[in-house]
Amino acid sequence: MAILHPFKALRPVTEKAAEVACVPYDVINSDEARYLAEGKPLSFLHVIRPEIDLPEGTDEHAAAVYVRGAKNLRSYRHSAFSQTDAEPSVYVYELVMKGRSQTGVFACVATSDYDQDVILKHELTRPAKEDDRTRHILEQQAHAEPVMLTYRDDQATPSLIAHAKEGEPLYNITFDDGVRHTIWKAPDADAFVAAFREIPKLYVADGHHRCKAASRAAEKIGGDAGAEVRFFPAVLFPISEVTILPYNRVIHSLPGGPQAFLETLRSRFDIKEHANPVPAEKGQISLYVNGTWYGMTLPEARPDASAVDRLDVGRLTSAILEPLLGITDPRTDPNIDFVGGIRGTQALEERVTSGASDMAISMYATDIRELVDVSDVGLLMPPKSTWFEPKLRSGFLVHLFDQGLRGSEPM
Repeated sequence: MAILHPFKALRPVTEKAAEVACVPYDVINSDEARYLAEGKPLSFLHVIRPEIDLPEGTDEHAAAVYVRGAKNLRSYRHSAFSQTDAEPSVYVYELVMKGRSQTGVFACVATSDYDQDVILKHELTRPAKEDDRTRHILEQQAHAEPVMLTYRDDQATPSLIAHAKEGEPLYNITFDDGVRHTIWKAPDADAFVAAFREIPKLYVADGHHRCKAASRAAEKIGGDAGAEVRFFPAVLFPISEVTILPYNRVIHSLPGGPQAFLETLRSRFDIKEHANPVPAEKGQISLYVNGTWYGMTLPEARPDASAVDRLDVGRLTSAILEPLLGITDPRTDPNIDFVGGIRGTQALEERVTSGASDMAISMYATDIRELVDVSDVGLLMPPKSTWFEPKLRSGFLVHLFDQGLRGSEPM
């Protein structure tokens, strides 16, 4: 059963929260972070992307970057712009995007649950990225950003969440992207802890490397099972609340050129011209070639196919990527690239019309239940199968596990 752990959040004072909260570290690169933080000394990007405070061109994995991140967190913690809750708490976090809301529980979860597969994974982690996140955690003595988890809908948590939302929110901010973020402190943390004891499994939606890094940091530091380092922050959403956007593909070079490849497809599949750029249902894809959108239905998976092979991305691989393009490992093949669905199909058209790619593939979004099914049987999702939106903001609630941080250097 899942362990939910209340924590004393380090968080911004209300009037400065909009200046502090920022996009997560992994949706932007260093140059984008530097641009977003320009003229914003309180932006939490100074903590999660501290290379922006060092000379341009600094390697984001240089030792000075980790030191600067820890220094910036200390400065923020001891400034007049932050506060630390006196009692361990559970929080409720609602996001509203284009009129659709999703609400989750913001608390810590246990590294032991991650290690023992109470928290199930669906993708591989890369050692270099694990090393980077682990070093940030160890240097800062904190988990600066939450991960996003999901769980099968239960009976108890909806009423607890609704009760928490009756109170005055800590924060209620709509950012420039139009997404509203509202956070409440739950009046009864113990009730949430008890409710999650009845939930058998949690599933990583977004943040695999942060989960693994938290586990590695806990192992490195040691301590008893109750030590704060053995817990890390997460926002947990019931699967009925989670929205996944498509993760689309582009192919840089087609064998024989675009027209020849299109004829190959026509000889094998029923290809419809002037299709909608967005597929209407599972099993359908749209292809952008030579300035035109074409529609196609993917062949059905075999009756004995695995949960992964039944996914649209699995069916795409077996129908087109492997036999026609020789792409056996999309993780490493240089001929394929991925475009998040939040960018829309216009971004796909631009990749082709610019000459950067020969063909774009618009996918139907993976269903969250498909992700859960894959995780339940211990398999891994194909790379770039899911794009979760809206994204959590970083800097709202930070989990400190060393109460002895000192210093008050300016950011």
